[in-house]
Amino acid sequence: MGKSKQKKVLGRGLSALLNDNNHNIESIVDDNAELIVGSIIDLPIEKISNNPFQPRTHFNEESIKELSTSIKQLGVIQPVTVRKIKGNKYQLVSGERRLRASELAGLKTIPSYVRLADDIESLEMALVENIQRQDLDPIEIGLSYERLINEIKLTQDQLSERIGKKRSTIANYMRLLKLDPIIQTGIRDRFITMGHGRALVNISDSKLQIELYKKIVKKGLSVREIESLVKNLRDNKTKSTDNYLSPFINQAAEELKTILGTSVSVTSNKQGKGILKINFDSQEELQNILNKVKGD
Repeated sequence: MGKSKQKKVLGRGLSALLNDNNHNIESIVDDNAELIVGSIIDLPIEKISNNPFQPRTHFNEESIKELSTSIKQLGVIQPVTVRKIKGNKYQLVSGERRLRASELAGLKTIPSYVRLADDIESLEMALVENIQRQDLDPIEIGLSYERLINEIKLTQDQLSERIGKKRSTIANYMRLLKLDPIIQTGIRDRFITMGHGRALVNISDSKLQIELYKKIVKKGLSVREIESLVKNLRDNKTKSTDNYLSPFINQAAEELKTILGTSVSVTSNKQGKGILKINFDSQEELQNILNKVKGD
C-alpha cells in the first residue's frame, strides 16, 4: 500500500518537476512539494509575471542598467522570489529590479526561490535547516536570514530565538548584503573574509568599496589593516564635513581680511562655533594688525 504512494518523480530535475502537468504542484500538501520549498530553480523569465501588489512604482533606469552590467559579468547573485500560480506560471514576490536587469542583460532564465500558496511554515523549516549547514558562505547565510525576516515576517529578536544566534550576529551577516555585488562575489569565492566585508560595509561609496577590495586582494591586507584604513577614511570625511561655513561667516571672514590687510581663515560647525585664524609674516605686521584692532 505504502509502495503505491511512492513519489515517482524523485531524482528528476526540479525544473522538470514543476513543468510536469501530470504532477502539478500547487500546494504544500501535493506530492513532491517538499522538494520545491526552499530550493533555488532556474526559471524562464517569460513565465514570471510582475507582482500586482508591488509597492514601488518608480525604478531608476540608470540603476537598472548598472545592475544589468553587473549581472552580465557576475550573474544573478541573489535569486528572485516567485509564487507558483496556475499551470506553469509564476508571479514575482520580490526582486523586480533583478528581474528587469536580467531581461535587459538578455538572460532567458533567472535563479528563483519558488513559493507555494501555503508553504510559510515549511519554508521557515527549510530555511532554518539550511542555515545549520556547515558549507554555507557568509552571503548565503545573510540571504537566508533576510528571507526569514522578509518572507516569514520575523523580527531579528524572533529569529535570534528560533536559530539560537545572537541578534548582533544576525545583523552582521545581513549587513554584508549591502556590499557591492563584486565584493559579495569575492566573499563567496573566498578572495576576502567576512571580517574584511564587515569593515568595507562601513564605506557607503560603492566605488571606494571596490577600490579597497582590490587593495585587499592585491596586497593581502589583513582585517585589522583594512579596519584601520576604513577608520582613517571615515575620520577624514568627518573632519571635512564638520567645517560648515554659513554665508554670514564667509562674509565676516572676507571683511576681516580687508580690514586687517592679511589672510584670514575660519573653521566652524553648524552650531556656529568655530576658530578664527589670522596670519602674519613678521612682528611688524602683527603690530599693525593689533593697531587696526584697537583702532589706532
